[in-house]
Amino acid sequence: MPCLPHCNAMQPPASALPPLPLHAAPLRPMMLHPWGLLLLLLLCLPLATAAASSDAALLLAKVRPALQGQGPNPNAQLATWNASTPLCLWRGLRWAWPDARPLRCDTAAARANLSLARDPALLLLSIRLPAAALAGTLPPDLGAFSALASIYLAANQLTGPVPLDLGNAPALDALDLSSNRLSGPLPTSLWNLCDRLADLRLHGNALAGAVPPPAGPNTTCDSLRVLDLGANRFSGGFPSFLTAFRGLRRLDLADNRFQGPIPEALAGMDRLQDLNLSSNNFSGQLPPTLARFTEAAFLGNHPSLCGPPLRTQCVSSSGLSSRGVAAMVIGLMAAAVVLASVSIGWAQGRWTSRRRRDNDANAQGGDDDHDAAADDDGRLLVFEGGEHLTLDEVLNATGQVVDKAAHCTVYKAKLAGGGGTIELRLLREGCCKDAASCAPVVRRIARARHPNLVPLRAFYHGRRGEKLLIYDYFPRTRTLHGFLHERDAGGPPLTWPRRHKVALGAARALAYLHAAQGEAHGNVRSSNVLVDDLFVARLAEHAVDRLLVPAAAEAVLAAAKADGYKAPELHSMRRCGARTDVYAFGILLLELLMGRKPAADLPAAVKVAVLEETALEEVLDAELLKGLRTSPAPAEEGLLQALKLAMGCCAPVAAARPTMAEVVRQLEDSRPSRTLQTRSALYSPAESRSDAGTPNTA
Repeated sequence: MPCLPHCNAMQPPASALPPLPLHAAPLRPMMLHPWGLLLLLLLCLPLATAAASSDAALLLAKVRPALQGQGPNPNAQLATWNASTPLCLWRGLRWAWPDARPLRCDTAAARANLSLARDPALLLLSIRLPAAALAGTLPPDLGAFSALASIYLAANQLTGPVPLDLGNAPALDALDLSSNRLSGPLPTSLWNLCDRLADLRLHGNALAGAVPPPAGPNTTCDSLRVLDLGANRFSGGFPSFLTAFRGLRRLDLADNRFQGPIPEALAGMDRLQDLNLSSNNFSGQLPPTLARFTEAAFLGNHPSLCGPPLRTQCVSSSGLSSRGVAAMVIGLMAAAVVLASVSIGWAQGRWTSRRRRDNDANAQGGDDDHDAAADDDGRLLVFEGGEHLTLDEVLNATGQVVDKAAHCTVYKAKLAGGGGTIELRLLREGCCKDAASCAPVVRRIARARHPNLVPLRAFYHGRRGEKLLIYDYFPRTRTLHGFLHERDAGGPPLTWPRRHKVALGAARALAYLHAAQGEAHGNVRSSNVLVDDLFVARLAEHAVDRLLVPAAAEAVLAAAKADGYKAPELHSMRRCGARTDVYAFGILLLELLMGRKPAADLPAAVKVAVLEETALEEVLDAELLKGLRTSPAPAEEGLLQALKLAMGCCAPVAAARPTMAEVVRQLEDSRPSRTLQTRSALYSPAESRSDAGTPNTA
């Protein structure tokens, strides 16, 4: 009987077959019962697929080509997945034996063993390739690995849908596909993982449609702790089935297209610690128990969304808020008393009002600023340190353009009569909010005073709508960007103590803004870090984005993205906060350490270097290393700690980043040793001030 293809191993050798007698009747086809045919298939199939059933073979045949995509150049990470490379050197993967023992790759023998890739007993345990420049698609075969517990493919350029078969992965408990370009609907099959799934992150893709409810027997997903569907294109009402996920600690549905009311049942999720429903189209009254979350969790929704923690009070059908109704009832009950005393009250009210107007006139301008001048030419508000400025001096100053941005032009302006030099930032027409909206923001910016901040000295609002921010002048060539990327050969060497001092100064400024001012900087970049002769850093342009109309603010965000400073979760400037500042500072610290422009994706470069076990000297700036060749070993340890700190600040997940206060503490603890400090007298704590009156921050 002929066998199925690839089953020839079941037949005895030709020499073992008895010869067919010449007189024998012709052999008739054998009729096989259907169950016999099925049994034969089951017997033959393992032999046909044995050579291709290992996890390593499936990885090479299906997963690698899909993740690679159609690009002409092979991906550096995926290129290590090949039969001629020992399994322990395949990047981003962890393996285990069937008895759950992990494959140990910490010996030279294991790292040189080529036979492991052919061992069918080895099971794939984890795929971890974040920011690895993957530009392909997600293969359905990811659901075929029997022991695959975690997939981390965030911050790549993967496209296409989330495959249905991914929901069939029998051991998957963590899935992070954030910050890719995935599209299409969310497959219902993902909820098949509910029995074990603890972490599901799909933030920052283009997934669309309604979020489907679970279709299986487990509709509560008790193991799920983190669900992040933010910054996609999901629509429809609030996915009410999520309120049954009582184990959730973090839920992010922000920056989608959800609409309608927020269900009362959400209040029953007792373990929920982090909730973000902002930037959708939710409406109606918030459940009272949601007041335990911050206002930011609900901002950017339909104007009718109301109730604590939002400042918008809910309005009844009569047009009155609940407080208004109560006030009306009390007012009616007291009507007789009010009528009896109306004449006295009217007279007393006129007298009190007149006194109040007089007092307001005497105290006009408040404690933080005052009008230096206000006439037909406009209004000049001056703040601490700018009391000497007059409207005439500002308007008659001779200016020279030193920098341009999408939202402003920066001038170096010389005051008449030897009054000194100031910096003017002229906000472009159409980029700035109206005067009434700008005034409180400007006053808040002007209250920020710190040795490592460039202070706002005055603000001018012209009668034709012109708006000028007036600062102390620092040469634009003395920015950190200029020092790192546009420096002349004869400039001062950028030693590690000097770079550390700049980093610490910028970190202190951000920590002050976050803690004392309660606001983010919003545009942390090396071109906004001004450096004086003593390498004291001052952070410029903090909170200026708060003055801009949304379109202009988004242009600032687009520039930050193009230059490599934008946090992966930041999709709108109104979502800018302390954690996005921390990310940008991490990029700035990498820029200081590596000497490269951040548009080159510095965190990804460091990750590749770690995977390739590259020497530290090949990662850091060559000029930075010059002063360390004869330095003690602790100097290299300090650089390594700074590199780790920078990568921690650049964590793809915002909650994993340190606060700026923690960053300052770590930088202070890792200051260069005295031996190194003596190599750069500019770092000496004995300094008090620079020529510009800069307090020492070392």
